[in-house]
Amino acid sequence: MKFSEFFTSKDNIQLDKKTLVILRWIAIIGQYITISIVYFVLKFELPFIYCSIIIFIGVLTNFYLQFKFGKNQLNNFASTFFLFYDLLQLSVLLYLTGGVTNPFIILLIVPAIVSSTFLTLRSTINLSIVTIIVLIVLTINHLPLPHIGELHFHVPDIYLYAVPIAIIIGLIFLTYFGVRFGIESRKRTEALNRLELILAKEHELESIGLQAAAAAHSLGTPLSTITVIARELEKEIGSNPKYSKDVDLLLSQSKRCSDILKDLSKDQLKEDNFLSNIKIEELLDEIIRSFTEISEKKLFLLAEKNKHNPQIERTLEITYGLRNFIGNAVKYSNSSVDITLESNDKITEIKVCDDGPGFSDDILDVLGEPYIRSKNKIISSKSGLGLGTFIGKTLLERMKANVKFDKCPKTNGAMVTIKWQTKDLLAI
Repeated sequence: MKFSEFFTSKDNIQLDKKTLVILRWIAIIGQYITISIVYFVLKFELPFIYCSIIIFIGVLTNFYLQFKFGKNQLNNFASTFFLFYDLLQLSVLLYLTGGVTNPFIILLIVPAIVSSTFLTLRSTINLSIVTIIVLIVLTINHLPLPHIGELHFHVPDIYLYAVPIAIIIGLIFLTYFGVRFGIESRKRTEALNRLELILAKEHELESIGLQAAAAAHSLGTPLSTITVIARELEKEIGSNPKYSKDVDLLLSQSKRCSDILKDLSKDQLKEDNFLSNIKIEELLDEIIRSFTEISEKKLFLLAEKNKHNPQIERTLEITYGLRNFIGNAVKYSNSSVDITLESNDKITEIKVCDDGPGFSDDILDVLGEPYIRSKNKIISSKSGLGLGTFIGKTLLERMKANVKFDKCPKTNGAMVTIKWQTKDLLAI
């Protein structure tokens, strides 16, 4: 991933208002309980009134966010604003209660970590910079840590300076982890949404086929009635030039409608066959034939070791996944693609090998992840962002397959191995 991509602001980056409200209520209640225990139970000297006023302002802002803020999803700017306020509020509380010597100083990094997970890198960097500045200020200048009577907490300066340094190191580590996690999570979510969209379109096409068949069946009877009446009119009118052309037109259009309904019925029969159980070798053979009709490259199905040849339900996931990887092999191959099918009582395995440039070493370990691009110019000129591979792999894994990527031992091209436990494949 390019460094500049970290700074790309996405319009769909949003933080759920309920999540932020709950997080702020936990912080506010925890702050008030802490100062109350220190002041009333432990009897420590503490600017309780000032601390209470600061916490009360936080309560008001959270009421505003919960009941007056109109949107349920906060955009990046609004989320950053509230986190920035929470950072400043906690900073003032820590200033009044010992600064960097306060053991709760570690909570100062929470807003930046929340930002790193849900918001853009720009917002995270801004909050992190403010957090570091606040840590430096609280190290140099702060009120004494709450204490009993004349007892004061003193530590060597070197220890005092080591605390903010340790917190800054932790801040950098945790925000980096949060940024990486957030970006990868959003990328995968977007890719899965595209996957669901593809499946929805496939199911929609299936539904249209069923509706077409129902329409063909329902319209068949009234259309036959119209045809019979038109023929009777033709007999009654005979060769009357005033009406014969209209009757002929009515008959021709009725025949045309009948032909259209027949075609719809035929398509539905094909659709029914598509959804029926099928031998896996026959499924591969159909997929291969569909590519040989549109490509000059040679595709070979090697099924000598296909002893079991399991019969499976022809699901959208398996069909689309196999078509995706075979299609990729055809796309990148120079002249030929070998599809090897091996099955027995224990395993069923399909290997798709091509004689193309193969998988680039720089992406081999991350193949199957969305939004990746090879540095190899030959490969990248033909490839997209890895969404097709991600979708194909995800669909087949949903059907209990294990998908692996490697180099073909014969041609040094790309090889995709799709493997099932035969019992799992039969159970689909």
